[in-house]
Parts: sequence; structure tokens; C-alpha cells
Amino acid sequence: METTASQPLAYSSHFRKILGVNFFGGQAKEAVEMMRSGGLLVVPAAPALKDLSTNSGYRDALVNADLCITDSAYMVLIWNALEHDRLYRLSGLEYLRALLQEPDVQESGNTLWIMASPQSARMNLSWLKSEGIDIPERNVYMAPIYGSEIEDPALIQRILQIRPQHIVITVGGGTQERLGLYLKRQLDYLPAIHCIGAAIAFLSGDQVHIPEWVDRFYIGWLFRCISEPKRYLPRYWGARKLLPLMVRYRSELPPLQA
Repeated sequence: METTASQPLAYSSHFRKILGVNFFGGQAKEAVEMMRSGGLLVVPAAPALKDLSTNSGYRDALVNADLCITDSAYMVLIWNALEHDRLYRLSGLEYLRALLQEPDVQESGNTLWIMASPQSARMNLSWLKSEGIDIPERNVYMAPIYGSEIEDPALIQRILQIRPQHIVITVGGGTQERLGLYLKRQLDYLPAIHCIGAAIAFLSGDQVHIPEWVDRFYIGWLFRCISEPKRYLPRYWGARKLLPLMVRYRSELPPLQA
């Protein structure tokens, strides 16, 4: 496997090409270390991954990300079964826990948080404060409802005024990756852009609490389904379409359908 700037030699054995996307299955601290120089990190979940062949914007974001971690337990299980591999699953929650231990992330004013809603912002910021991480008001941005094409000049202006070292995006999967790529392409410098989605909500109480042992045993999806079955059961049922996609294409990027 060829080693690139975003794939240091020491960690190259942790990468796998799955559905044309270069996934990292190493430890959380290693992933945090690789993001020190900036770039776009994405955390794809199975319900969104199944759309790789039909959602061009999402596909573009994953292919052009600097680091893509193996958050999807379903994808990892399928891959290991197909390839007789032992790829490690690095969840977004595990990654976030490691990221929040970094002094430069804890430093006031050094991180911009993009929140999904005012309620989420209140709960997330309250939890962060309880952890000793105080976020100034100007470092919190409320994401609008983005359409199929993302344009947000107000967000670009805010970032260029603050110039944070880190940007943490907590909006939904399928959108946050496209937003992250938009920022990477529009900004005149390269911060570390972390698309961690709902991970912080599992800690702050904005969504059902996911203990570490639940995350470790790949059953966070079950806790979400039990907490809000009408919302999550259809979503995870739809993720079944990832199986035939992976069986057919494995390491290859599926062709984009009209």
C-alpha cells in the first residue's frame, strides 16, 4: 500500500481500501495524532455508506477526506468476514473521547463547534463545561438546514475571523461530511475538521447515553433503536443494503448511478 502524507508509514498497516474509500482502523490516539497538521476527518455510518453509489456529494466527501475511520461496526464485520481480516473498529465516540483530551482542543477559543440545533448546543456545551472545556459564544455556530448543495458564507466568515485550529461538526451523517469538504475547499488555511456527528450527544445526554462497554461490543445502534424506535429502526433496516454492495465491490469504488 502506497504511503501518503495523510497516511504515515508507521500507521500504514491500519488502512484498508473499502468501497474505494481509504479507512483507518488503528487506535484513537493515532488518529488524533494524524490530524495534528489539519485536514478532514469523517466517521461514516452504515446507513449513509449504503448510498455511496447514489449520493455524489457524500461520495465526493469520503473519497477526498484526509482520514476516514472505521466507525461502522456493520461494515467492519462484513469486511472481516469477506476478507478473513482482523480490521479494528474505531468508533466516532472513541475518537471523540481521545480528541477531547488534547490540550489544544481544551484551550478556550481554539475550537469552533458547529451544532445541529439550539437544544443540542445547550446540552453539549453544558457537558463540555462540566468536563472543564469552556467554549466562548463566538466559537459556537448553529448550522442551518443545508440543501443538496452546501453554501454557507456566514460560516466561512466566522471561521476566518476566529481562525480556530480545530472545527468540530456535530450535525447528521450525510450532511456533515459534505459540509466538512466544503470548508476544506473554501478556507484559506487548513484546520483540523472533525465530523463526529452524534458522538458528543451520547455523552451530553442529547441522545441516549452510550457507555464505553456498549460501544466496544458494537451495540450502540441497538440502544438508539430502543430509545427512539420510530426514528432509528427504519434507518438501520435500510443499512442492510450495504451488504450486497460490499460483497460485489469489496475494495473498489462502486460506479455512480444516475
